Amino acid sequence: MPTPVLKTHYLEKVVPAIMKSRGYKNKHQVAVVQKVVLNSGLGALLDKSAIDETAKDITALSGQKPIITKARKSVSNFKVREGMPLGVKVTLRGSNMYEFLYRLIGIALPDIRDFRGVSRKLDGHGNFTLGITDHTIFPEIRVDSGKRTVGLDISIITSATNDDEGLELLSLIGMPYRGRSTES
Repeated sequence: MPTPVLKTHYLEKVVPAIMKSRGYKNKHQVAVVQKVVLNSGLGALLDKSAIDETAKDITALSGQKPIITKARKSVSNFKVREGMPLGVKVTLRGSNMYEFLYRLIGIALPDIRDFRGVSRKLDGHGNFTLGITDHTIFPEIRVDSGKRTVGLDISIITSATNDDEGLELLSLIGMPYRGRSTES
């Protein structure tokens, strides 16, 4: 299997740029994207076919079969019983992670109507989470009439020690932040 385009870009362009800007002597000091987690919570009131449809869509997006998350305990106010399926999630690493990020950054995000960039806010440890309200922005998902749209949480986990380092890493990879210049 060939090396993903985004990984090649990271190794050839991003690592030397961060080493120069931060004054690192060793390439292993440079932060790296460790994993990407896709999560979709569906709620308790949907039928089993909704969970199966969403799992099929997440499989098409990620190239991996997601796990079905289940309720840990019963909550009567939300009509949730222990063991009831509530959503799906998948963790991407390696080549699948780089391929997904490439499609997210290069195809899906710019395809959003009136897209002006994503927020520059990270979690304090260099990790970035993005919420998407409609998963049909990805070209892998076929839009059929009557099919429900599902929200998707995308968490990009990096080895950065602070937000500044994580922001620099993701910016150089190509994440379209608000207010960022268009040079690459």
